[in-house]
Amino acid sequence: MNLDRWVVLGLARPRSSWFSELAKWSTAATVPVDFIKCMSSDEVCARLTSGRAHSALLVGSDVRGLDRDLIDSTTSVGAAVIVVDPNSGRNWADLGISGALPATFDRAELMTVLAEHAPPIRQVRTTTGTHTADNTTGTRGHLVAVTGSGGSGTSTVAMALAQALGNQPDSQSMVLLADLARNGEQAMLHDARNVVPGVQELVDAHRVGRLPSEEIRALTFDAVGRGYHLLLGLRRTRDWTAIQTRAFEAALDGLQRAYGCVIADVDAEVEGESETGSIDVEDRNLFARTTFARADIVLVTGLAGVKGLHSLTRTLRDLSSFGIPVGRLLPVIGRAPRSPRRRIEIRAALGELMSADELSDLRSPVYVPDRKDLEIALRDGVQLPHALGAALQRPVEAFLSDSTQRPESESAEPVAVQAGVLGSWSDEDPD
Repeated sequence: MNLDRWVVLGLARPRSSWFSELAKWSTAATVPVDFIKCMSSDEVCARLTSGRAHSALLVGSDVRGLDRDLIDSTTSVGAAVIVVDPNSGRNWADLGISGALPATFDRAELMTVLAEHAPPIRQVRTTTGTHTADNTTGTRGHLVAVTGSGGSGTSTVAMALAQALGNQPDSQSMVLLADLARNGEQAMLHDARNVVPGVQELVDAHRVGRLPSEEIRALTFDAVGRGYHLLLGLRRTRDWTAIQTRAFEAALDGLQRAYGCVIADVDAEVEGESETGSIDVEDRNLFARTTFARADIVLVTGLAGVKGLHSLTRTLRDLSSFGIPVGRLLPVIGRAPRSPRRRIEIRAALGELMSADELSDLRSPVYVPDRKDLEIALRDGVQLPHALGAALQRPVEAFLSDSTQRPESESAEPVAVQAGVLGSWSDEDPD
């Protein structure tokens, strides 16, 4: 006798015929299914995190809230996502859907799909707690993150590097400067009269699908005369609350597929739930945490002087604690003196500050000179002084050419396992 039993969550629009029919089958025990009706996607997520094992989520294709985050929340706990009546034109395979059922399915069709895609509750439920990247083909461009403490020239350094790389003969305008800071200022620095479209529109377009590269580029602006494209940032600082995790990950992946090099101007705050106990803090720092985890190299800006070097050291420590290998961190000293002796003193001071840390073997900093004509170039919207970009271009290109493919694992450090992520099983097994 087959003792397998499935615990199935259901989410559908009001008066959906299959919804009530499946409830009758479950109540009458004509199918070995525990059917739990849900009224919203929030209720689905709450039940998924309740500790009880679930086999699958049956959801109507026309339900509001059926997007990447709901699908990932379901699959991350080991449950399958089965769409009912999938004839809506969406690319369900790309979204990670496990299976599909017609609008009017019978008991045999239901059990066939459950047996194929959804494990019964008596089996051990293993989850990893991590998101599996989309298995899609295509080449991803480089991702260069530029960050630093406030007032250290992060946005200007990102612009200068984008201009230097974008003006190369073989670039063909395939360089993108993406403003991923919560309080983004690239729109002001580029005198962008239009603030739409931007990163919010890009992320929203990736909630339930994936955009072709041509459509992604259509959401950016051409930095006329500077050789790169610009993706505008959040229009208001509080708009980070509208950005969803999996949709942003898909959007960032789309940018890397659409451009040969993406330069991200991003904040240096990386605290998450494990450090603060707050999921809201982790969501607020989503741009930075996701970008740093994917970046090929991270440029960390600081200013010459006591305060500047102190802030630079603190930022480097924070990024190293987040998990970025030392070999991917490159300090950038802004407004650097021209005197070789002064630069040696700065390097020695930075080495002394870092000598007691695991960052003692940090790369030598890049020195960006102070230019009096920088403010004029920003005001007039013309090319930045070439000396700024030239100082950054050589070390960045050298690094990218030496590490065209990042290793799967760059650190052998053990990772703490959070409670509940190794799996669970149900005490309701009839055996």
